[in-house]
Amino acid sequence: MLLNDFLAKDLVDIRQAPAKDWRDALRQAGAKLVEHHYIKPGYLDEIILNVEKNGPYIVIVPGVAMPHALAESENVLGTAISFTKFPEPVIFDETNPDSHAQLFFTLAAKDPDEHLQNISDLSDLLMTDGLIEKLLAVNSVADFQAIIDAES
Repeated sequence: MLLNDFLAKDLVDIRQAPAKDWRDALRQAGAKLVEHHYIKPGYLDEIILNVEKNGPYIVIVPGVAMPHALAESENVLGTAISFTKFPEPVIFDETNPDSHAQLFFTLAAKDPDEHLQNISDLSDLLMTDGLIEKLLAVNSVADFQAIIDAES
């Protein structure tokens, strides 16, 4: 199960302090991928530039963001997805409440096929009935583990 992968690879980050703004949120959401050498910090700059240019396209459903940049990026060193939860919604666009996100699934993929597989796996996961609500209620890695235990 994908949630298990996040824990096994130490890619779960339950933040206790709110992000200063959406750029700060994206940097925090990618920190574990940088720490474990899946991406270079420049990949996070690419994501930020994409959002500046294209708007908050990474918010895939209200409350959930899927930050990513091009699969061909030289700043991607490996394929992984990290999970970050913020204590309050991050606002991408003041005028659009559907652009707020608290759950961040940051994607890194070495090639386009792996990128599409990541998106597919994540989409399947997010369609699990009630899962988004459960993840929004998580306040610790132990809470995250409890969801996995309940699902398996």
